[in-house]
Amino acid sequence: MASERVLVTGASGFVGPHVVAALVQAGYRLRLALRRPQPVPAGVETVMFGDLSSPIDWQAALAGVDHVVHMAGLAHAGPGLDEALYIRINTQATLDLARAAAAAGVRRFVYLSSIKALSGAVDGPPLAEDAPPMPGDAYGRSKLAAEQGLAALDLEWVALRPVLIYGPGVKANMAALLRLARLPLPLPFGGLAAGRSLLAVENMADAIRFALTPACPPRRSYAVSDPAPISVADMLAAMRSGLGRSPGLVAIPEAWLRRLARLAGREETFLKLAGSLVARPERLLRAGWQPPAETRAALARLAAPRHDG
Repeated sequence: MASERVLVTGASGFVGPHVVAALVQAGYRLRLALRRPQPVPAGVETVMFGDLSSPIDWQAALAGVDHVVHMAGLAHAGPGLDEALYIRINTQATLDLARAAAAAGVRRFVYLSSIKALSGAVDGPPLAEDAPPMPGDAYGRSKLAAEQGLAALDLEWVALRPVLIYGPGVKANMAALLRLARLPLPLPFGGLAAGRSLLAVENMADAIRFALTPACPPRRSYAVSDPAPISVADMLAAMRSGLGRSPGLVAIPEAWLRRLARLAGREETFLKLAGSLVARPERLLRAGWQPPAETRAALARLAAPRHDG
């Protein structure tokens, strides 16, 4: 493994530094494709590349590369963006890189897709990995189109479909939940018992490491999540345990909370966290993946006060 070089795109994002650390620890030699200079670990190479919305010549970046981990793309930014931009960046640019990788003799291409490629649901029954994909928005459609394009290439590819990722620096809804957990007040969410799939950023990074190994069968997609779903009530309890506090939760009926969220115009936000979206990583687990982080412990670490320097 020490002789295997991996080209990584998207290393400057939320997940990227964790992936870099995991792959370095596993003994891979890394070459990071960056849009702007940034500090990197000792021994890690860097190459500069342009905007994914324009064609890129990947030949030099792929020289001597054994594997590619492609995480760069246009994030899920809501309904305001033109679908053509999602297709250009998340679909066409991915396939341009994959074709160049195939031509360069790359052995494995790991693509960071999204659970949104499988379903746009935020609530409902558990998602089956082999169910017909039904993406609900432009982002999900662009990710699914990239997976379908990879399937047409003569290349060992793996598409990873993560659920909601949490970890240091998390934003949006999980950041809001963390702020709630830190409030020195009882919270009315003890009745939110529906299971929800989450993904610790450490587990996301380790899934990418695993996807590069022969143990992970190629040419298929995988849901990626922490193995056990967790309710909002248990999320808050875990976060408050990291703060050294009791859960402090009051069991208000979920139907009441959902009604209040609807009246406030926040029902979609409410469902994104409280909805019972479950996508278990059955395929990865059957292949032998052993995620290193346990959900409650990871949430407690996320909330724990930091003592830097």
